[in-house]
Amino acid sequence: MSPHDPAIGAALRDARHRRKIDLTQVEAETKIRLRYLRALENEEWDVLPGGAYNRAFIRTYADFLGLDGERLAEEYQRRLEDSEPDGGRAREAGLPQRPTRGGEGAGLSRAAIAALISVALLAALIAIALLSGGNGSPDATSPAPAPKQKSGGTGKPANRAKTPARGISLRLAAQADVWVCLLGADGAKLVDGRVIGAGAEVGPFRSGSFTVAFGNGSIAMQIDGKQVPLEDTPNPVGYEVAPDGAVRPLPEARRPTCQ
Repeated sequence: MSPHDPAIGAALRDARHRRKIDLTQVEAETKIRLRYLRALENEEWDVLPGGAYNRAFIRTYADFLGLDGERLAEEYQRRLEDSEPDGGRAREAGLPQRPTRGGEGAGLSRAAIAALISVALLAALIAIALLSGGNGSPDATSPAPAPKQKSGGTGKPANRAKTPARGISLRLAAQADVWVCLLGADGAKLVDGRVIGAGAEVGPFRSGSFTVAFGNGSIAMQIDGKQVPLEDTPNPVGYEVAPDGAVRPLPEARRPTCQ
């Protein structure tokens, strides 16, 4: 099957015609912009944001029409995204490209593995030297005696202050169906690029910082229990949540995709 075979677009268009639904009604229900809906039906992929956004739009539109959205999204990825060996739109958007197999890529991978092994061995030797005190004396590894706790005159140890929880808390509430990709400070996928249904909530999540991308602006976000004003837009948006809780918009090239 050719990557340009209009099977996906035709399936969406035919299903809409059978249900006698106008595109303006689909836009109102799915929050997907009208020009993106036309692009999906005509398979004008260059009009769409690309990557994970395209799959989310296909999945949401197909599910609305009663089709198997997950299957159509996977078909799109298999036929179009996987057919671009240079990374396609991911390269244009500044996103990481998929590694090539064999050749130079395989050689670099082996070199990287050898370097990691060398670093690990060196770290182990340094750790052994530090634990032995550098002179091989058994007494060098003996732990120092713990300091005695001062009592308050009652024979009971002084109360210790509780350590506050680290990081900031984030909670999301969907006001309409919206695609979400949420990453923590370490890059872990907290919401793995999926559509959250209208009225659903996810979280709270706790991390030192966050980066998040939404398929549209129909979502509410709370930071440490406080509501954060977000742009109400039918277009994809992204934000960075700093360790102090400040929320800043992200340009398209820096938004997470959960790929």
